[in-house]
Amino acid sequence: MTPTPRAIQEPTTARRMMRQYELVERVKRYNPAADEALLNRAYVYAMQAHGTQKRASGDPFFAHPLEVAAILTDLHLDDATIVAAVLHDTVEDTEATLEEIRRLFGPEIGALVDGLTKLKRLDLVSKQAAQGENFRKLLLAVAADVRVLLVKLADRLHNMRTLQHMREDKRHRIAQETLDIYAPLAGRMGMQELREELEDLAFRNIEPEVYATITQRLARLTAKSERVVETIAQVLTEKLSAQGITAEVSGRQKRPFSIWSKMERKSVAFEQLSDIFGFRVIVDTVQDCYAALGIVHTSWPMVPGRYKDYISTPKQNDYRSIHTTVIGPKSQRVELQIRTRAMDDIAEYGIAAHAHYKELGIDSAKEAAREGSVHPKLAAESGAYQWLRRTIELLAEGDSPEEFLEHTKLELFQDQVFCFTPKGRLIALPRGATPIDFAYAVHTDVGNSAVGAKINGRMAPLLHELANGDEVEISRSDGASPPAAWESLVVTGKARAAIRRATRAAVRRQYAGLGRQILDRAFERAAKTFSEDKLRGALPRLARATTEDVFAAVGRGEMFSGDVVRAVYPDHRDERRPSTPQGALNGAGRLVRSADQTMRLTFPGAEGKAEDRSDAIPIRGLTGDLPVTFAPNGGAVPGDRIVGILTPGVGVTVYPIQSAALAAFDNEPERWLDVRWDTEASGSERFPARLALKSINEPGVFAQIAQVIADHDGNIDNISMKRRTQDFTDITIDLSVWDLQHLTAIIAELRGKRPVNSVERVNG
Repeated sequence: MTPTPRAIQEPTTARRMMRQYELVERVKRYNPAADEALLNRAYVYAMQAHGTQKRASGDPFFAHPLEVAAILTDLHLDDATIVAAVLHDTVEDTEATLEEIRRLFGPEIGALVDGLTKLKRLDLVSKQAAQGENFRKLLLAVAADVRVLLVKLADRLHNMRTLQHMREDKRHRIAQETLDIYAPLAGRMGMQELREELEDLAFRNIEPEVYATITQRLARLTAKSERVVETIAQVLTEKLSAQGITAEVSGRQKRPFSIWSKMERKSVAFEQLSDIFGFRVIVDTVQDCYAALGIVHTSWPMVPGRYKDYISTPKQNDYRSIHTTVIGPKSQRVELQIRTRAMDDIAEYGIAAHAHYKELGIDSAKEAAREGSVHPKLAAESGAYQWLRRTIELLAEGDSPEEFLEHTKLELFQDQVFCFTPKGRLIALPRGATPIDFAYAVHTDVGNSAVGAKINGRMAPLLHELANGDEVEISRSDGASPPAAWESLVVTGKARAAIRRATRAAVRRQYAGLGRQILDRAFERAAKTFSEDKLRGALPRLARATTEDVFAAVGRGEMFSGDVVRAVYPDHRDERRPSTPQGALNGAGRLVRSADQTMRLTFPGAEGKAEDRSDAIPIRGLTGDLPVTFAPNGGAVPGDRIVGILTPGVGVTVYPIQSAALAAFDNEPERWLDVRWDTEASGSERFPARLALKSINEPGVFAQIAQVIADHDGNIDNISMKRRTQDFTDITIDLSVWDLQHLTAIIAELRGKRPVNSVERVNG
């Protein structure tokens, strides 16, 4: 007695509610040793708990858990799973508690029900966050016991069968969630029948008009092609039988969602599809599979590029079969799947069928069912379940609920390519995967240090799309780290999560490095000794777990250096005046207040003169080791006297010392930092500056200005023009230059141009 597809697919809305004895009988058909008392106790408890509750359809709510249990009896699952299905909504929707479930039904069933119960009172800011957190909880429960997933999929299937009773907006949301998550998850677990029904039910609710159109066309095509299908099946059977191979050949029509997906993916019309009908050839042994393939290929021409051998290279969900397409009888294109009976059961029922073989060591789910009751620990060694557990372990590492949901969706892609390492290890990836995805699939450290790739012995870009059979060799560099831009270019959840973690770690290291330098100088100004040991002793007062947390908080501007000094040395008194931006003085500067009361910092000596300010924080530009940005209105260039302003969440914002924008920070001395340039004369990095020009309105003026900047190797980043009067135009140019000398040369030549009335540098 193998699980029957018809029973799984049959809509249940018209059924009367299952009686108590009927539930027991359904289980005892495949498990004569079933615990009747346990099943009866669960039935009565759930019925009383749900009481008079109604579903949106008006049916008793208790009918829903019974239908979920019925779906699982069709899959021949064990007593604990059936009981968990009957009880799965009691904790969430009634006054029942998990403690009571555990006390009455035992810890095993209690754990299953707990895994199926959504989190309540979630303090999360968005619906997606709540959805993600509940899904994380579900998958973590699945990692402990895959039976949780089987109950959840059966629950979703029955909800989808009765979705027409919900509000339209809710129907659409649930259907989309089913299509995004639960149908692919069923497919990953090898449960193709269930996946296909979930897809079609979701498709019918998301695109009802398209679904109706495709269904009508399929009905007409089926009526017209019925004899052709029968003829092809008969010819195939006869050819195989003539060679001594016993085979069951059956025609199979593609589902509406599968047809629509292919039409969308390939951008073709319904009439252009040539594989709406496929044929399944079921034989006795693996040897017969390959013998049947030989007979088919020697009888009819094969369609190039349409042969796939998933027997020698199974999919990650344990799917095994040979796929081929030939030009068969009457010049019809015939798509064939050739497999054994055991392979067919696993292809349709996945881990639910797989459990029978693994536990009983026999060849098919039919034989397993004849042996009686099976308690599914559910094939913990199966490829599908191993994939699921590895995925959950990777995705559960510290991501937000929204990111967890996003990464899980990426991991559920079904279409795969199979690539190899130079040592022959097989790596399965989603279609569209790149060498970056490949590197992370091998190991996170390989991905983080990847700098290049060879595909089939030839150098290739890291963004090259991989194809089936590619041999990929990753070049690595120990000092490398993944660019943040990779996150939007990869297609696997593992790669995206790892890149995001590496980027966060790199940013944290930058902030921590900046915070360490700030604290070094703060303790020095306070004439106090600074050490990590002393800082470690002050961690409770700073409400931080590690010294690295303190450094990062100071670097991000979340904590001020003076607070850290006082936490380490409680008796320290900062004698600075509150209005003095001490961090910018460095002993060499002096504070002056102009007639308009705007505070300025000036330094002795000519502007831009190099000074030995070894205690100042070195600034190397945007590509250095510190989180640095430049003043938004005018920037700063090497040669300028500069001051740093600690900006929370950004790092250090560097301003020229003459910038009027600094007045806004007069009353925040703790944010001022003493900084200096640390660039080489032959540096390759440009720095931002802004020029304000007034020019005469005449043809060719902008061309002359652009030519001057180009001749001096400057780079225009942005430009805006505004006509002040009929004769004059104001021009603002953002450009990138090497240093102050470079900028000064550009300004001098621009001032020499006849149409240019004036040129001034903008300093914010």
